[in-house]
Amino acid sequence: MAELRIAIAGDLHGQWDASDEQLLERLTPDALLVVGDLSDGQARIPQRLAALPLPLACILGNHDAGRDPSGRTLARQLELLGDRHCGWGLRELHPPGLAVVGARPVTAGGGFHLSRASQAVFGPVTLEASAQRIVAAAEAADPALPLVLLAHCGPAGLGSEAGDPCGRDWKAPACDWGDQDLTLAIDRIRRCRPLPLVVFGHMHHRLKRGQGERRSYCIDRGGTTYLNTAFVPRHSRDDQGRELRHFSWVVLRDGQPVEVSHRWYGLDGRLLYQHSLRRQETLQPC
Repeated sequence: MAELRIAIAGDLHGQWDASDEQLLERLTPDALLVVGDLSDGQARIPQRLAALPLPLACILGNHDAGRDPSGRTLARQLELLGDRHCGWGLRELHPPGLAVVGARPVTAGGGFHLSRASQAVFGPVTLEASAQRIVAAAEAADPALPLVLLAHCGPAGLGSEAGDPCGRDWKAPACDWGDQDLTLAIDRIRRCRPLPLVVFGHMHHRLKRGQGERRSYCIDRGGTTYLNTAFVPRHSRDDQGRELRHFSWVVLRDGQPVEVSHRWYGLDGRLLYQHSLRRQETLQPC
């Protein structure tokens, strides 16, 4: 069976350095996906990502515009990433043979809203036009390749409680803070081809005001897997003082997710902690 091992870096918020790159050299994933909020508009991380030798697709988040409504900071981030950024577009990775479609870039969730920086760079875009761009990118993908939809914020429709994958936790009452254009796009894409996986971040796993942790994984009735990868901070230490680096991890077998987990690695590449969300055992011949 064809198998792809995908490492996913959730919201970075400045936490990306040589230790992450050395770890990826040890782990040798088939591809790396990055869900945005690299920093607050600084050039360092886009430059480092652009220099990585492994297959990579990235989407920018709301923090990546900095505090610059003119759009100049955002435009510079896009320039540094080049075609690695797939917002509103298609990036086919050869190898390993994976089609990545980007959702609306620079979103802050909450249904549908374009910031001043986003409008300065991309122009005025309606909810319907945004959904159409995502669908068009998916329709252009090679149908022989497994399709992953890469977003900064996830879609609306995954729940309205604070602990749901896109639930608002910082302000009462809790509500669904997912993107409506992404929901429309997902529905339309699945009418013409399978969509096994939607990956996103933005909504951090540790809830505000001590409300616990967010539910980061679900599968809908159409068979699509949704994974929120935003463990923040993704650089941390355990109670033994060991440095930890977080990656979400997905294994696709014949285009379908058979293993989904959050993983915390030591700097030497050892897997120190793992939260398994899905694991499908394969039958072995007698």
